[in-house]
This record gives sequence, structure tokens and C-alpha cells, in this order.
Amino acid sequence: MNSRSGRPSMLEAVTLGLVATGAVSIAIAALTGAIRAGFEIFGSPVPVALPVHDAEMGSLTDAAGVASASYTQSLVSFETLDAGIRWLLLGEQALPALATIIVCMSLWWLGLSLIRQRAFRKSMAPVLGTAAIALVVAGMIGPLLGAFARAEAVQQLPASDGEFYAFLYELDPSPIGWGIALALVVSAFEVGRRLQRETEGLV
Repeated sequence: MNSRSGRPSMLEAVTLGLVATGAVSIAIAALTGAIRAGFEIFGSPVPVALPVHDAEMGSLTDAAGVASASYTQSLVSFETLDAGIRWLLLGEQALPALATIIVCMSLWWLGLSLIRQRAFRKSMAPVLGTAAIALVVAGMIGPLLGAFARAEAVQQLPASDGEFYAFLYELDPSPIGWGIALALVVSAFEVGRRLQRETEGLV
């Protein structure tokens, strides 16, 4: 068993408690946002941000000190939209929210474990590993689902003379980087757990 001696000070316990509480609050906010997005996506009309190209902002074209100005996306509200597109849009919103919830619950579990002086418990590596995988998957798959949804939505529009991108996949590497960093933390916890087990075996 892990030693329970040397419990954290009151300040450390309060700080860890606040971190754990904040993680739960963020998880609840992420879940609420995903539910709200679901109601909006499956309602009517459905607002969809479609990426555009070569759309100049005429009001600023000749403005002093402005070299160029253009729109990068247009918000189009669809009265009707295929169910498949709606599910893709929901997936784009739900995957990051799910990853956020998993990460926040992992932080809550880590904070609770630190308060109890059991940071290197056996369950910690799988919990943090799941969070790392969730970040990478959400960072890669979420935007891809959105790209497919917008491509299908563009097909439902009248001829737009190529104003909208037929398919545009924009990958944000930040969640993937955080997932890789968290995977390294998992490795550190595994090393710490192994050293703790070896130390306890020598006592």
C-alpha cells in the first residue's frame, strides 16, 4: 500500500481542491455547450459557417492603410438540411467536448489522488492515457467531420460560382500536441509507480 504519511498542508489541499472543482466545472460547461449545440443543429434553421475564398470586403478595399480585406467564411442558415450532415456537425462539436470532459475528469482524479497522497496509484496511467488519446482523436477527427459536413452543405446550395470551398480540412495541431505531452506525463507516472513499488519492496 502507498504510504499516507506526510499529508499535504492546508494550503496545498485547498489549492488541489480548487483545481479539482474547476476541472469539474469546466467539464459541466463543455457538456452543456455540446447539448446546446445539438439543439441548434437539429433545430431549424441551421446556421452553418461555410469557408469562402476570393470574397473581397468591398467597404475596406480602398480604405486608407488597408492593403487588402476579404471574408474567410459566411454564415448560411439552412431551412432544411440532411440528417447525415446534422450528425456530422454534431460530431464536430461533440468530440472536442467529450475530450474536454475526459481531460477534466482525469485532472479531478489526479487532484483527489494528490490530496490523498496516492498519486502513483495503478489507475492513474490508464486514466491519463485515455485523456491523451481523447485529445489526439478529437483534434484530428472533429475537424474532419466538420469538413465533410460543410462539403455536403455546399452541395445543397445553388450554383455559387466557386465562392465556397468544395472541401476544406483545417487541422489545429494544439490538441494533438497536448495529447502527446499528456502521454509523456503518463510515462512519468508509470516510472514513478514502478520506483515506488521497488522502494516499498526494500522497506
